[in-house]
Amino acid sequence: MTLTFGRPDTVTIPTVVTERLVLRGWRRSDVQPYLAMASHPDMSRYTRSPSRESSVWNMTAFQIGHWALNQFGMWIIEELRTGDFLGRVGLYEEPGWPGCEVAWTVRRDRWGEGIATEGARAAVEFAFTEIGRDRLISIIHPENRASIRVAEKLGLGLAEGPVDRDGQPRNIYALARTDWEKNQAVL
Repeated sequence: MTLTFGRPDTVTIPTVVTERLVLRGWRRSDVQPYLAMASHPDMSRYTRSPSRESSVWNMTAFQIGHWALNQFGMWIIEELRTGDFLGRVGLYEEPGWPGCEVAWTVRRDRWGEGIATEGARAAVEFAFTEIGRDRLISIIHPENRASIRVAEKLGLGLAEGPVDRDGQPRNIYALARTDWEKNQAVL
């Protein structure tokens, strides 16, 4: 009996280049830098962060699978100038989720530099222009002032909250494509 093996399906994750950042697909080499980022105590103050290499490995596989199943997902953020790992940014939606979420996580030592805003701005544009979404959300802990500021800079406004997400309070911020298009016309 002769077996025939086809080529595995590939997942295409588009690369996005902004003024300072490269948003790219996930690689095996991202596991250690992501684990180092997630291990900082401030990183799990408002959300769960993976604390073991195997957890980051599983999350990496999940992120690649999200792209395969949805044709959108989260990117790794690299600094354009240096190639340094800075975090992740992109879109997330699983069955039962309250909408397509734009989300971000940036290394603690790089907070306050506008990295989350710059990367998330590209993700918002991708959602509205490339995958045809009509509305985006961000689910944010009510005390996470930094993420609330990022959401507001992107044009997301408080839509609902607080709501219970896994036993924790969260606010849902939202942005309609029509409002985003109005803002783009002004810029």
